[in-house]
Amino acid sequence: MKQYEAVIEVMKSMGGYATLGDLYREVFKIGGVKWGTQTPFASIRRIVQDTRFFFKIRPGLWALKTHKAKVIKLFELEKEKGKKQVEFNHTYYQGLLLQIGNLKKYQTFAPYQDKNKKYLGIPLKELATIDRFYQFSYDRVVKKAATVDVSWFNERRLPHAFFEVEYSTNFSNSLGKFVDLQDFNVEFRVVADRLREKQYRSVLESSAYKSISHRVKFLPYDVVSELHSKTVELSLIEEEF
Repeated sequence: MKQYEAVIEVMKSMGGYATLGDLYREVFKIGGVKWGTQTPFASIRRIVQDTRFFFKIRPGLWALKTHKAKVIKLFELEKEKGKKQVEFNHTYYQGLLLQIGNLKKYQTFAPYQDKNKKYLGIPLKELATIDRFYQFSYDRVVKKAATVDVSWFNERRLPHAFFEVEYSTNFSNSLGKFVDLQDFNVEFRVVADRLREKQYRSVLESSAYKSISHRVKFLPYDVVSELHSKTVELSLIEEEF
């Protein structure tokens, strides 16, 4: 079997689409394939860019051309600006962030209002490792923190990082949450399209966010996707080691 045929086989088994991380985990389990390279992960990244067989759905998410109609209908990709499309984008990056946190050995949490929303068909509650938000401070503070899109906790059950995924709103709500949580030693990250970074920086310059402006980092979607695939790659290398 050729390398690209192995990638196709894995995608078919997953419904016609897969993240790079999924491909990294599953492709090498297929027997009879000679990779003949010291950089097999790079080979997979090259293969999925072959437009004869694959097309890109989102950063880090690829699908088979033979399944294009099915995938477009499944994720309602034709409704690019519709409510369903906003939800797909939002939960896709929430799912990636939850998986990254899990691989980094953090305890992860998705907000109660999002637990049944699906990341590539999987409810977010099945990706998160904890289903009850840790009571790390006063009720008022904890209630606010529990609404953050993705939370990572360390082994002491204290928050390590908070992520807010912004698709169509103007960043004020996310930054407002971070202002309320500024007294904790937590990493604040805003995840959005790279094209919106200028808008984000303009909002961040408001005096209302001065106290956190040096602590919040902007994470473009493509960087989150790359971090996801690289984290999976590293975890597989560590398993081999």
